[in-house]
Amino acid sequence: MTFDTRRLQFFLFGQDVADGLRITLLVLIPSLVCAYLNQMEAGFILALGALSVSVTDIPGPTLHKRNGMLACVLCMLIMALVTGFARLNVYVLGAEILLASFCFTMLMVYGNRAAAVGTAALLVMILMMDQPLTPPQVLQYAALVSGGGLWYTAASLLTRQVRPYRPVERALGECIHAIAKFLELKADFYEPQKDLNVAYRTLLAQQVVVSERQDAMRQLLFKSRQLVEDSTGVGRALMFAFVEAVDLYEQITATYYDYAALRQRFGATGLLPDMARLIRQMAAELDAIGLAIHARRPYSKRPDWTAELDQLKARIDAVGEQAPGISMLMLKKVLVNFRNMQQQLQALVQYFDPASPTRRRDVGPVEYRRFVGRENLSPALLLSNLTVKSSVFRHAVRMGLACLFGFVVAKWVAFGHHSYWIVMTCAFMLKPGFSLTKERNYQRVLGTIGGGVLGVLLLWLITEPTLRFLLMVLLMIGTYSFQRRNYVVSVFLMTPFLLIMFTFLGLGFLPLLKERVLDTLIGCAIAVAAGYLLFPTWEANQLRQFMRDVVEANLRYLQQLADRLAGRPLQLTEYKLVRKAVYISSANLSAAFQRMLSEPESKRQHSEEVQQFVVLNHILSSNIATLGATLTSQPGAKVPPEQQRPLGQAMAALATSLRRLDPATAVPPIEAASPETATPPSGTRTADDQVLTEQLAFIRQLSQDISKVTEAALA
Repeated sequence: MTFDTRRLQFFLFGQDVADGLRITLLVLIPSLVCAYLNQMEAGFILALGALSVSVTDIPGPTLHKRNGMLACVLCMLIMALVTGFARLNVYVLGAEILLASFCFTMLMVYGNRAAAVGTAALLVMILMMDQPLTPPQVLQYAALVSGGGLWYTAASLLTRQVRPYRPVERALGECIHAIAKFLELKADFYEPQKDLNVAYRTLLAQQVVVSERQDAMRQLLFKSRQLVEDSTGVGRALMFAFVEAVDLYEQITATYYDYAALRQRFGATGLLPDMARLIRQMAAELDAIGLAIHARRPYSKRPDWTAELDQLKARIDAVGEQAPGISMLMLKKVLVNFRNMQQQLQALVQYFDPASPTRRRDVGPVEYRRFVGRENLSPALLLSNLTVKSSVFRHAVRMGLACLFGFVVAKWVAFGHHSYWIVMTCAFMLKPGFSLTKERNYQRVLGTIGGGVLGVLLLWLITEPTLRFLLMVLLMIGTYSFQRRNYVVSVFLMTPFLLIMFTFLGLGFLPLLKERVLDTLIGCAIAVAAGYLLFPTWEANQLRQFMRDVVEANLRYLQQLADRLAGRPLQLTEYKLVRKAVYISSANLSAAFQRMLSEPESKRQHSEEVQQFVVLNHILSSNIATLGATLTSQPGAKVPPEQQRPLGQAMAALATSLRRLDPATAVPPIEAASPETATPPSGTRTADDQVLTEQLAFIRQLSQDISKVTEAALA
């Protein structure tokens, strides 16, 4: 089974499809019930309330989901009442649009869930702009919208209580799937014909995906009291499997070597393609394990490549005998790493065995709460961002002005009865950064036009109302299933779904399609122009902070390595917290760099130097992980001070880079080993000593190169 086939299965059994089904059902049920009672209009408003609250129903702990949805219902009620009366005067309505767009966008300072609450409130405001309601009808409308929101909240929380572990199982499966893809990409480095630069770019892009999946798991797992305090079965097993998956990911990142030298030295032996094949086999096995967890299937196979590894060892020894002048230590280190990965894969499989003592071991749930940040909902945070120095404040001003301009255009040039589509497009397509704004608007236009063509064909070919309704339901499920995974597909399915829905309301679909396409084009043009002209946020201006975070994380990672070389005991939780910071900061930098490449060329700064900086820091963290994995198997080992000297020089170079990136930053104290804690040098040096010396020298060189590249990138 290929990765593409499994990818389809991950989607079909995943949280996205489950969310799509849930949203579709909970939006349709009020409409169908009210239609049966000849209250079609009331059903439509109830469905609107349910749909608006669904925007905030993003993955996370149940407590956060409940609080977010209830806050959303309250904001929807307020916006329905205010907009219902403000629309009686066009100037008051314009002022409301400006103020509400600004205020609800400012909620971004509290995170994604709060931002989703603001989006839902704006959606209710926009959909009410053109509603011809009398004051008593405004009260009724607000009550129905809130009722629909409360219906969705109650039903969604109930489904979560029925199967509380399924979202976590799905998230864990997705996390392992991303790690398996990362491992598969590592095989390209062992293929002599593959371009190393392309391999690095692809690997770093996947690193961003892995970081996102791991963070989603931490939020679900460590912030849920039910899972953290579960001392019986499922919760403990999920905790165990996630910890094993993260440790395996570290083992995978530790498989870094000087691939250019590796290819040059051993490319002609035929060993490297066999190593690549073995890596892909392990990746496929890991992916199968992830799919079994994801789909809640049994998994009885025990990954075992002992025979292949023994055969590979024999071939390495044979090459060494034929070429005695060539050191085979590098390949032997690769082989040891493969054996370690096999052991961790075998440990991960114990998730499926309830009787396994390893699976039931205590993984310290109280300690792991430190791996997720606490939400800061203090008003002081909002007030501190009311300054032009805040990117959220600038985006909120940009959003308010863009929505107001869209409203003026909609009133000035009315193409139909749904001019609010222009304002809606502005509100939903304008993103904090220009690169994401450009990408989303391109996807919106492409999906709208393509979906419009599909919708016309479907309506022309299918005239039976029952078939149209079934088709609309399928399109709804697809729309909501893809809304977080693939936006262009979501819009492509949304357009025919809306066309079919409006035909049930007695509207002609061809004029409606023309109006939607024109409004979308106008709204997208306003959003792109606002993103480019109004206080634009360019990634190049934010890269310095991301670079600083990466250097600081790697410096702390090096300090952990220095402690272990000096024989100091390993503080496991502190080590894993530092490791997490390295993963997240590296992924954030890679994502920001990729976004910068999609911006206008005139706005990019030192792109070649930044790319080199990204790659060098990835190589550095991989080498630190490699040495750390080696030392884990040698607890209590100490290294002479003179052998540690390159590590101190490396840390000094990183400290210099950190001060260049942020002169005001507090550089972490660099602790060198004292002579009393180290073993005195012996008269002879083993092969392992030589390898360690070479690795430390390489880390020093990497750190010095990072210092030079940092200086060039800031020039």
